[in-house]
Amino acid sequence: MPEPRAVSEGSVSGFLHEPATASGTGVVLTHGAGGNCRGPLLVAAAEAFCALGCHVLRVDLPFRQRRPTGPPSPARSAEDRAGLTAAVATMRRLVSGAIVLGGQSYGGRQATMLAADQPDIAAALLLFSYPLHPPGKPERLRTEHFPRLTVPCVFVQGTADPFGGPGELQPAITAIPASTRLIPLAGAGHDLKRGRFDLAPVVAAALAAIS
Repeated sequence: MPEPRAVSEGSVSGFLHEPATASGTGVVLTHGAGGNCRGPLLVAAAEAFCALGCHVLRVDLPFRQRRPTGPPSPARSAEDRAGLTAAVATMRRLVSGAIVLGGQSYGGRQATMLAADQPDIAAALLLFSYPLHPPGKPERLRTEHFPRLTVPCVFVQGTADPFGGPGELQPAITAIPASTRLIPLAGAGHDLKRGRFDLAPVVAAALAAIS
């Protein structure tokens, strides 16, 4: 498999994985509030998708492009969603088929908010460690936009996630009118580093969602 190549154009900055034999499917992946597109989970997911013929673009959100560390500003989250829109547009120039938009934690939440506003942004969403609520504040659900999600969603959630485990997430995603699948990861926390898991079923579920 070829090494990913750096991409930098406008508000899109990241790495492109190009398969030896392309399927026509594209995947755009982004990171959480404390990370960047070089995170081990995103790299592993990109390689797994690419091995199945997908073009994969791992991107840094605009807040991470502005500074190498530190959290995003809630007041500027629209800029991060605009960055995802630009990344999907870049992918559309590379593939003719469906596009999966994926994100970890904050990046996944921004992907869902974008898809709620722009239903045609992607054919499916892949959400690692969706931040259902702030730690210790289960009453502050981040689900107000779920009823407007009309694309299939695959959630991958650790059972030890302080932002909301599978047991909390399952009833919340019933508000999504599109098809959903929840993949629980036993023993994993929010960063999905604790507890090893196989990405193959995750990738298969995401690709099945667009078939």
